[in-house]
Amino acid sequence: MVKNKIHVSEKSCSLKDVLDIIGGKWAMPIIYILSKGTMRFKEIERSIEGINTRMLVKELKNMEANGIITREVFATVPPTVEYTLTFKGQKLLPSIVSLHHWGQEFTR
Repeated sequence: MVKNKIHVSEKSCSLKDVLDIIGGKWAMPIIYILSKGTMRFKEIERSIEGINTRMLVKELKNMEANGIITREVFATVPPTVEYTLTFKGQKLLPSIVSLHHWGQEFTR
């Protein structure tokens, strides 16, 4: 029997790179929530059960740095901040939905 092996090189491992970008516990739920459209910080926070403010800020900054979301600040008092998925972030949705379906089938 021939087994298919995945050659993993530390120099160019796309799976590792992907996990560095979306591997955080909260990244996929945030992407899924933002798939419904542009949202303010508090809307995102209220939509994800169990996340705290510090972790949400950390995940949003990481996703912004990796081009998954955009952050737009409006000069209001208090400042209004809105988050939107980029094209790159939207391209993750089919994979996230597939993982969700897999989880429903095999983790219950």
